[in-house]
Amino acid sequence: MCTFQTDDSFTPSCLYSVQLSPESAFLSPLQPLFPCFSLTSHSLSVALSDGMLKHKELQLPIHQCHPSISVPNPFFTTPLPLSTVAIHFRLPPELQKRLVSLLSSPVEQLQVLSSAVLRETLPLSGQELNYNQENIGQLNSHAAALLLSQAGSRADLSSLCAQLLRSLESRQSEGPAHCLTHTLPILNTVLTHSPESLTEDHVTLLSKKLVDWLRYASITQGVGASSGGFFTGPRSRQPAPIAELDGTVSGDFFTVLCVGQGFTDDQWMNVYSFSMLRHWLLTYHSVSNGNTTADTDDRSEVDGSVVSMVSATSSSSRLLPPKERLREKAFQYCQRLIEQSDRKAHKKTDTDLQKACLVEAVCILDCVCVEDTSLVFRTFPCIKGLFGRLSSDLSFARVLLPIAQFYLNHGEMAAVDCESVWNLVFGRFPAELFNDHFLAHELLRFLRLNLESLQLRVPQYTHSFPNLLKLLAWDSPALVDDFVDLLPSLVTTGTAVELLHTLLDLPCLSATLVLQLRSVCLPIADPGGRGLLSLDAFRNPSFRGLFLFLLRTEAGSGDTIDRLSTLHELLAEAADWPRVVQCAQTVPVLLHIFFNTVITVADEKLLAHLILVMLERSSLLLNIPKYCREIHRVFSCHLLRLCKLHPSLVVDQSHELLEFAGATANVYSKEEIYTHVVWVLGEYLSVSCDSRCSVSLITSCFEALEAVLFEITSSAPAPGAVCAAPRVITTLMSALAKLASRSHDLIPRVSLFLSKLRTVTRGGSVAWCSDEDDLVAIVTRGEELWSLLKAPGVAQSVLTPPPHVTTPQWHRDINVAMPLRLRALTNLTHSQ
Repeated sequence: MCTFQTDDSFTPSCLYSVQLSPESAFLSPLQPLFPCFSLTSHSLSVALSDGMLKHKELQLPIHQCHPSISVPNPFFTTPLPLSTVAIHFRLPPELQKRLVSLLSSPVEQLQVLSSAVLRETLPLSGQELNYNQENIGQLNSHAAALLLSQAGSRADLSSLCAQLLRSLESRQSEGPAHCLTHTLPILNTVLTHSPESLTEDHVTLLSKKLVDWLRYASITQGVGASSGGFFTGPRSRQPAPIAELDGTVSGDFFTVLCVGQGFTDDQWMNVYSFSMLRHWLLTYHSVSNGNTTADTDDRSEVDGSVVSMVSATSSSSRLLPPKERLREKAFQYCQRLIEQSDRKAHKKTDTDLQKACLVEAVCILDCVCVEDTSLVFRTFPCIKGLFGRLSSDLSFARVLLPIAQFYLNHGEMAAVDCESVWNLVFGRFPAELFNDHFLAHELLRFLRLNLESLQLRVPQYTHSFPNLLKLLAWDSPALVDDFVDLLPSLVTTGTAVELLHTLLDLPCLSATLVLQLRSVCLPIADPGGRGLLSLDAFRNPSFRGLFLFLLRTEAGSGDTIDRLSTLHELLAEAADWPRVVQCAQTVPVLLHIFFNTVITVADEKLLAHLILVMLERSSLLLNIPKYCREIHRVFSCHLLRLCKLHPSLVVDQSHELLEFAGATANVYSKEEIYTHVVWVLGEYLSVSCDSRCSVSLITSCFEALEAVLFEITSSAPAPGAVCAAPRVITTLMSALAKLASRSHDLIPRVSLFLSKLRTVTRGGSVAWCSDEDDLVAIVTRGEELWSLLKAPGVAQSVLTPPPHVTTPQWHRDINVAMPLRLRALTNLTHSQ
């Protein structure tokens, strides 16, 4: 362990010694280089005990050397973590040389330590890390990471790539071959972060080498471990041919699905090449179009490889340019993998390997066909046969997703029927594998990446939301971000109403999925288990229809069900299940996205229907108190927004709105949404908003609100119930005053009520308002409205101002002087 020690008497320039414990064997080569450190205000100096070097600046944050290092604060007694001290290091040359030498150490811990230290320094000057043709054999992954991190420019990266590619051209007898296993990952990293550093010559050369490794690797096993025995020796061991996963001798070229006791170097390069092939095909188009000097005539076959002259495909592929030849060999390689995957593997790990290779092979074929559309017709029979073989086995679901991607990209060109593919992806996958977390992430990633294509080409997509939402209902915290992106694409004029009901029923769906799994796992009579009424109801045939509706796989069977209240009663005990609670927390977020989207696609008729759904469903929610309050808050917000965008909606739905506002029970159970419904009626029930608004409509609305206000202010609430919220009372008073200002015959009735209110409250507290401050606020609002209504003309201009007065909002316009004057007056009055 590396720690700093100091004297009790601290001075800004005191010395710190580094103690390296003897048991830290991997640090022992560095012990002679750390005698002492000197800390000044801005730099940390190093002095060597042999006097060889004076103080040198270190351009390295020393907290990277060891996480437990801390330095005392000169001004406070508490230790200050060194990571908070802005100190930079410059390594002494001797230390730098030793660290560089450790990069080639056979001990990996030393490689990790030296690479981590050197990566934090400035790029090395000199040739310490100049891996050229002579010492390229010393290259390893840690030295490679250091080389990439210290590349100062694109030219440096290009030079590094040239050196690495030259090493690939060397024969195995000219140097160690194990370094090649580090070369491809380095080139892959360069291609990922800076594809411009590779030139066309680099692409040509590497494409040739990939063809060699993929198609012409050895077909005999490498030298494996000895099985023992007296006569066992090099002469007695003859190279055996490679085998397939089912144990039979391989009759074709080597792939990653071939097995043996040992593998040769070119077979290992075959595996490395396949692992980076898809990334190479996707990104090698981004290389710079520099001058090409590579020989375009393909002579990339390794010495000794024999290709039959009878094979028309092989001989003709020799005449192709390197990129096209690589595509052809990749096509052959992937077809062979698909053929090998049909063999029965003896080990489960080999079965998993087959699935992983199938995923990669189909993705590579997709990339190849995107580049060369002529290969689509050669590839589709193979992909179609693979889908037919795997579609009935859901254990291959993660393989079937790349197949679906292939159908989506090329199905239209090949004129094939894709309905069975989409029925599987949008039908069985979410319905039967909703609890498979990996598949859920991959399916949603597939949807997000292909959103536009799915909307245009796959009609099943927009009608599959009841099924897709099962993924969210099961694992809400992990998948809510994906559905935030996907939900707008599911909102159409034909699905909006049913989608709104489905989102509100999402906690019920979550509980139903839990019951579905428990019903399968637990026997009907489980004496050791805790009895669940909801599980009994799930198994009860009389309630089966309710649960089957929630578990439907596609939209169109109806917006909702009639017995929602019954369903909520059956699932009452699920209200505190963690999965259900987490699901309920995501619904308000999705509702905001739904309403923000629906206003862009819906007409007024659909928006009017949505208002009815909001009013109806405000009382039909699973009884989770916080969930109900949040849903009411969302409904209130978007009710105001819809009515502001389309004021005529208030007249269209006046009957339903008045029915809701006239129910006194809503004052106590749905305070949030009730307040906003009353405000909407008072604000937009006006001739200026809709010419259809008649005096009789205003009068009927006035009478309904007057009756509610009189009831809640003339009697005490029921025992155990809370008083009506002051905001509800003031909103009712304001709405009545607004309506009276538009029909002057109603003004005396409002004035009489307000005067009585003032008289009643003079006697002190009242039964319908328990807080004195709230009562004062209510009385104050009543006096203001009463004063306005004394002058009907003024009341109408104040309570119902014309659009040309409210639209400019000069007091909020930052481009005029009025906001500045108002702020100045406010500051003056407050200062006084």
